[in-house]
Amino acid sequence: MRDYYIAGNWKMHKTRAEAADLAKALVDGLKGAKHKYLVAPSFTALETVAPIVKGTNIRLGAQNCAQEEQGAHTGEVSVLQLKDLGVQTIILGHSERRHVYGESDALINKKVKLALKHGFEVILCIGETLDEREAGAAEAVCEAQTVLGLAGITAADMANIVIAYEPVWAIGTGKTASPEDAEAIHAFTRKVLTNLYGKDVAEKTIIQYGGSVKPENAAQLMAKPNIDGALVGGAALKAETFVPICKFD
Repeated sequence: MRDYYIAGNWKMHKTRAEAADLAKALVDGLKGAKHKYLVAPSFTALETVAPIVKGTNIRLGAQNCAQEEQGAHTGEVSVLQLKDLGVQTIILGHSERRHVYGESDALINKKVKLALKHGFEVILCIGETLDEREAGAAEAVCEAQTVLGLAGITAADMANIVIAYEPVWAIGTGKTASPEDAEAIHAFTRKVLTNLYGKDVAEKTIIQYGGSVKPENAAQLMAKPNIDGALVGGAALKAETFVPICKFD
């Protein structure tokens, strides 16, 4: 049985003081809640949020990392620096990294391997654009991103991998894939994982949905058999919207 896993990606929002206020509100609001939770603040707020969530049921996540451990990489953040701050999970391959900053599947795969090497949990994001969906290529795109993103990753490594399906056309647009559309890609992705690693690993792998998740649609999405949680953007920026998503049932 897979546990539900709800993650909040704060993206490029929140000063340190604002991040602290939100983290404290979430710690209070989710005290005793039964699922797995994560917040991913901006790099500048990680050190502020870390002691607030430490020892609670909320994991500390980072939104990205560099593909190298250290060196002459101006503007990048190292896995060693993230570990030093107490980060437990790294989100990789987010559509904004792919489509705005041009990250390739090969680069993302290199980051996945490096993060796993250093003991992090990884949330690997996949998802198609609107043009790709309308061209009937949604499954092909998601399969390629999954297979290439996990290249060289062993079945044992998969214990520390979460997949997040985020249709690019539904991120920050207010549009949401219908629960049926989302479930179809989640079920397909689980078949891809079965082909790669076998049924046992595929059945244990958490696949989150990301794309305009709100308190109003969370329960419908989570009711689907292959949707195991959510990677939440805008609604994660306020406790009054994120907590109800986390407590959807």
